[in-house]
Amino acid sequence: MIDAQILPIQHRILAPIAKMFLKRDITADQVTLAGFGIGVLAAIAIALGWYQMGLVLILLNRFADGLDGVLARQSKSTDRGAYLDIALDFAFYALIPLAFAISNPAQNALAACFLITSFVGTGSSFLAFAVIAAKRGEENLSFPSKGIYYLGGLTEGFETILCFILMCLFPIYFSTFAVVFAVLCLITTIMRWRFAWHSFN
Repeated sequence: MIDAQILPIQHRILAPIAKMFLKRDITADQVTLAGFGIGVLAAIAIALGWYQMGLVLILLNRFADGLDGVLARQSKSTDRGAYLDIALDFAFYALIPLAFAISNPAQNALAACFLITSFVGTGSSFLAFAVIAAKRGEENLSFPSKGIYYLGGLTEGFETILCFILMCLFPIYFSTFAVVFAVLCLITTIMRWRFAWHSFN
């Protein structure tokens, strides 16, 4: 919901770090892949019940996710980079609730399934819109730095990570956080369906 406001600030903060990485010939794709590896480790830590470690690794994953985009813009953005960024992001988003389900199946599994299902709705509505918008030559001026048409909603990247942080800080309330956020994701999905219905009429 507030990604468009946060991104310019994030880019300014990460720009000097990106320059340091470029001087060492570290590419955006390498950072993307390393960030996803860290995200997988975060899921493993959470599945083992190491929630604080999982939180630290989630934050490192998000740092890498922000840095790779700045690196790409300071060097050369590629279609492969844009694809990797969004594809691995959605995989990471699904891994975290799955990890909580594994850590405590009796308490968390149903809520995790509900949340992952809602992620399918937000993800598919997001990506399907991007495909059609690209076909029509449309761009979202609110997110000019994104490699694909970035369709906003109630639950964007910032809100998702905030939810994951709360889950790690208060794992006993995972089910409550998951259900509430899943409902917000479903509302976002319906909003995107409606927007696409009118935009592609």
